[in-house]
Amino acid sequence: VQLQASGGGLVQAGESLKLSCVVSGFSVGVMAWYRRSPGKRRELVAQITNGGKTNYAAAVKGRFTISRDNAKRTMYLEMNGLRLEDTAVYYCNAERRANGEWYDYWGQGTQVTVSS
Repeated sequence: VQLQASGGGLVQAGESLKLSCVVSGFSVGVMAWYRRSPGKRRELVAQITNGGKTNYAAAVKGRFTISRDNAKRTMYLEMNGLRLEDTAVYYCNAERRANGEWYDYWGQGTQVTVSS
């Protein structure tokens, strides 16, 4: 399984960005977006099941929307009302279960920078 994230960039506070993560290889289950800011630990931003059930970090709830198109094998993160503190490298993540084992996959990360 390979994950390819894209869509990051430099925006001003209050603006929007939409990240994408394309999955290739085997089918995956729960997918998620994580982020890591300089000097901070990686944190979960949002996750989504195959059936579309979602979960968000409190810091982004109401501003970010996670979605997935299973036919296109793509997950999205629509980010509205971006704040300076949203600046981070965003990583997509996917889980897969096979032969009784769980596997965890990561994309390469895409930089989101929010300026004032």
